[in-house]
Amino acid sequence: MVDAITPPARPARAAAPGVARTLPHSIEAEEYLLSCCLIDGADVIARCLEARVRPESFSVRANQVIFEKLLELYNRGSSLDLAVLAEELKTARQLEEIGGYAYLTQISGRIPTTAQAAYFIEKVRELHLLRELIRAATGAIENCYNYEGGLEEFVDQVEQDIFKVTQDRVSDGAKPMKDPTKEAFTVIDKMMHHKGELTGVTSGFKDLDALTYGFQKTEMIVLAARPSIGKTSLALNIAESAALPRRGEPVRTLIFSLEMSAGQLALRMLCSRARANMKTLRDGFLKPGSQEYHELVKAADEFSKSPIFIDDSSHLSIMELRAKARRLHARHPLGLIIVDYLQLLSPTDSRVAREQQVAEASRGLKALAKELNLPVLVLSQLNRSSEKENRVPKLSDLRESGSIEQDADVVLMLARPKDADDKFQVATDSMELVVAKQRNGPVGELKLTFLRDITRFENHTP
Repeated sequence: MVDAITPPARPARAAAPGVARTLPHSIEAEEYLLSCCLIDGADVIARCLEARVRPESFSVRANQVIFEKLLELYNRGSSLDLAVLAEELKTARQLEEIGGYAYLTQISGRIPTTAQAAYFIEKVRELHLLRELIRAATGAIENCYNYEGGLEEFVDQVEQDIFKVTQDRVSDGAKPMKDPTKEAFTVIDKMMHHKGELTGVTSGFKDLDALTYGFQKTEMIVLAARPSIGKTSLALNIAESAALPRRGEPVRTLIFSLEMSAGQLALRMLCSRARANMKTLRDGFLKPGSQEYHELVKAADEFSKSPIFIDDSSHLSIMELRAKARRLHARHPLGLIIVDYLQLLSPTDSRVAREQQVAEASRGLKALAKELNLPVLVLSQLNRSSEKENRVPKLSDLRESGSIEQDADVVLMLARPKDADDKFQVATDSMELVVAKQRNGPVGELKLTFLRDITRFENHTP
């Protein structure tokens, strides 16, 4: 006697205020995919797992139960055929729940080949993502009506809920060596036939570029120093060199300034490029029509047309920073991101230890570099040890978290010469830049000249 087919439960309706709509679904696509799993379980289920298709990706409860049981069989290495599946469901007392043998027979005969398995995998995954987005958005609407205060925390929670959904998309799988090898050999060929030519974004400093060949894609570069030593000035000089290079194509650069306003940064960059004395400007001695004034106008015109973006939001978390960078990169593909500075990023959870907060930010910035395929220059503080001991800074001097040292591909440390006057702990005319770590190149020390009147670093002049 053949069991009567019990119609599977339909997907729930969206709980939108005043509107009853069925959530996006395709029962046919789900049944076709399950049919493919029964035809060639090992291959199709492996592809489902790679695409992050899970039992909850199915809209019908019966299909969720069937796929979950197929996953159990797959993980145990058992045979994936109709008879075994039916027996397993019967043993688990779930056979009647899914509609009995008749429903399994109906599914198994849905499709004769797995040729379209990839399409059905994508269809099921896509519709599940849409349902999750609707649920998250509907929940946000309901929470808005029940809002009880704390706007910043509320908005952050809404963003996190949406991000959890969108983050669960298909990630890049393992790549065969063919493409990475081709990419690596392109760099090798460039090094061999174009001796000394940069393979990354220029820093504007010949000795530093000679060591690094520029800042490379996916790298997190840490620039660390004590306060008032000039790390922001050096970062702005690097941004200028990238966006307004003497040779080559300009690089679109995004600066996150958590300490200074966009106006303050713009003033520094203008005076630096125009070589205008900031003190003279502040004291009111700069006259309209003077050479310095004309240089400032010229610099202002160049920066106005430059591909530099500045975000001076304060109280920015690593999640918010990554979201902003991602959105801008989608509209205007970036080539360099600068963060000034790491320790000022707000924690996602203020209750965890400070070291964990910094570690979270550090990992997030490294992930951002890989995700957007560009170098991220991160400014960081050093502790007082090198100052007290009057020595060259080392990696252990990075403040508040050892994870910075681990996550960074390149670590640069800006310091005063050991024989510098100790009266004021500020930048001197000659500064040392230590390349303390470089995953894919040498380390070493080099000198830079600092022009204090215009807050500008230049290649060292003896």
